[in-house]
Amino acid sequence: MKLLLTGLSHHTAPVEVRERLAIPESLLAEALGLLCQVAGADEAMILSTCNRVEIAVTTQDGDATAVRQFLAARNNTGPGSLDAYLYELSDRDAIRHIFRVAASLDSMVIGEPQILGQMKAAYAAAHELGTLHGILDDVLTRAFGVAKRVRNETEIGRSAVSVSYAAVELARQIFGSLKGKTVLIAGAGKMSELAARHLHRSGCDRILVTNRTRRRAEEMAALFDGEVIDYEAWKPRLAEMDIVLTSSGAQDYILHKDEVKRAIDKRRNRPMFVIDIAVPRNVEPAVNELENVFLYDIDDLGKAVEENRKTRQKEAEDAEQIIDGEIDRLLSRWKAREVAPTLVKLQQQLDEMARMEMERVKSKLGELTPQQEEALAAYTRGLLHKVAHGPLTEIRRAAALPDGEETIALIRRMFRVEE
Repeated sequence: MKLLLTGLSHHTAPVEVRERLAIPESLLAEALGLLCQVAGADEAMILSTCNRVEIAVTTQDGDATAVRQFLAARNNTGPGSLDAYLYELSDRDAIRHIFRVAASLDSMVIGEPQILGQMKAAYAAAHELGTLHGILDDVLTRAFGVAKRVRNETEIGRSAVSVSYAAVELARQIFGSLKGKTVLIAGAGKMSELAARHLHRSGCDRILVTNRTRRRAEEMAALFDGEVIDYEAWKPRLAEMDIVLTSSGAQDYILHKDEVKRAIDKRRNRPMFVIDIAVPRNVEPAVNELENVFLYDIDDLGKAVEENRKTRQKEAEDAEQIIDGEIDRLLSRWKAREVAPTLVKLQQQLDEMARMEMERVKSKLGELTPQQEEALAAYTRGLLHKVAHGPLTEIRRAAALPDGEETIALIRRMFRVEE
């Protein structure tokens, strides 16, 4: 039985190709059923996300042609139309890829946690349909354990690699807990929305939004039960804010040093964190000169993100070592499982040889006492087992070696043990 993985991802295919092949969750069961039918697969799983579409199967013939044809049919094109985008992996390479995907080492953002949840959902769908029950099931189950080890034993997911999340990490460094902090979002663009989501999830339960277009401010505020402030009225309320995030499209500064000074005086010098992610900048740089005011702009956040990316890359190297060890353990377990019938058969043949030899000797010696018969039986069994100890040990040792099959086959022939 061969394990095959065929797919494409953000590494190999543009988004317009990926989106044509993407399979909605509602159609996953239907696609799996069709896949098993056309590919003649014993097991199958489809992982479909915005960044990848991958199909893992186990087959007797080890041919992925039918899987490629299945993908081409979904793309409404002929065979070979996707060859430039597809990768095909088998056995150990396929296992490595599955482990790396689960551990988020193959993601667009290394260490992001979403892919593991997506893979578990794909596994659950395949399991419910009955297309997982053997080797592939074993690999995927182990992949989830590998991902957990990588999370627990490395720092791969513990540093921000997006500007919006980097802002949240910096806020935590300044305030410790963000629970109960008040946030003002000035400007309702996509980046400010992402940052607001992160802040809300981190405990900031009061978020106020202001924008030149009030309707857009209302739409954003509705996402986290926030409050809308008229654009002309937010500055007088600046002293209420622990965190101010600006992302306005204004061409000039919308927040100046003297305005922040008045707010910080009203706050009795309680710290204020100002995040300026606008280009051009929204906040006068001199604001950073004020005591207890912490101003970070897009470049400051970008530097933090780049440092964190380097950290994650270093952690990824440690994660690769974990994966190598896990692959070796999995393959060793499989090989030990494969040779178990040989060991049992050889043991049975030895016991049968001992019994036959015992009967032959008894016929020559005549009637024996129970004690003599037991001593003879023990001697016969012991002698044969001593002779076989070396081959049995060698079979177990060979099972853990890449080229151990030849040794095992030789011992089978020597002792006439059938496959």
